Amino acid sequence: MRRREFITLLGSGAAAAWPLAARAQQTEKIPVVGFFYPGPKVAAPIRITAFLAGLRSGGFSEPANVRLISQITNGDPSLLSPMAADLVARKVDLIFAVSSTALQAARDATTTIPILSIDLETDPIGSGLANTTAQPGGNITGIFLDFPDFGKKWLEVLKETIPQVSTVAVLWDPATPKTQLTAIQVAARILNLKLEVLEVQSRADLEAAFPSASRRAAGAVVILTSALTGANTNLLAELALTQKLPAITLFSDFARNGGLMAYGPNLLAQFRLAGVMAAKILKGTMPAVLPIESPTRFEFVLNLKTAGQLGLTVPPLVLLRADEVIE
Repeated sequence: MRRREFITLLGSGAAAAWPLAARAQQTEKIPVVGFFYPGPKVAAPIRITAFLAGLRSGGFSEPANVRLISQITNGDPSLLSPMAADLVARKVDLIFAVSSTALQAARDATTTIPILSIDLETDPIGSGLANTTAQPGGNITGIFLDFPDFGKKWLEVLKETIPQVSTVAVLWDPATPKTQLTAIQVAARILNLKLEVLEVQSRADLEAAFPSASRRAAGAVVILTSALTGANTNLLAELALTQKLPAITLFSDFARNGGLMAYGPNLLAQFRLAGVMAAKILKGTMPAVLPIESPTRFEFVLNLKTAGQLGLTVPPLVLLRADEVIE
């Protein structure tokens, strides 16, 4: 065969191969992540944005090489199980379950699909979700809050700010585990405080809780975390101010929106971290060996303007500890 004919044949063969390679790249499977959130739709976009930022830092940009399916219950608990089942039926590569209720529904729906969670209400070891934080051992990993010592700080700072307080109302969503509630009850006994536990499962319950706290002579309010409370920080701040009740919670937006205090991890930073962890799972790391993370940095936000409206003089030591003071 002449050299020119050989080159021509080689060129035509290569030309034929290129479309095949291109088609192979085009048909390469793009991983699908189910974003499973039990809160209101209005609160989801900012959380999704933070999660996607973490995924991008891990090499997955939507829509080029990852696809997100959002399942948002909009506060309706009856949708948790069917939405979890739908994600499983769609054969997603990963379920990102936000909060303890979403995690439980996802856990009930699958034991094989990897589940990543932000769950600030559950003890992952005590509840049996994981064997250890270093080696979870199953199909679940994520970001969990070591609450007992953390929760005590809420009551301590309230008592430092309001030395005369003797009764504290606690807003608790019974759809979440009792980890936080139990920790607060133990801390209250140590600090000689009486607790009035008010169950909240809907916006209407939140609106009724603060007048109820006033009727029970509560001198302050602790708002435990859940998808419900986290998505209604504006409303909670407004209700607390209307009833002239000093209140504290984990969510920093609560204090920025007019509540008295917030102490906890930066929530959007945790969503970004979850995105980083999700990228590792999509690259092949199994949840069984991906260590559970816990927030290590916390911010104390104090609304001094609200303190003035409540007639409180914040002690200098409390002021000094604040990472952010709103005046």
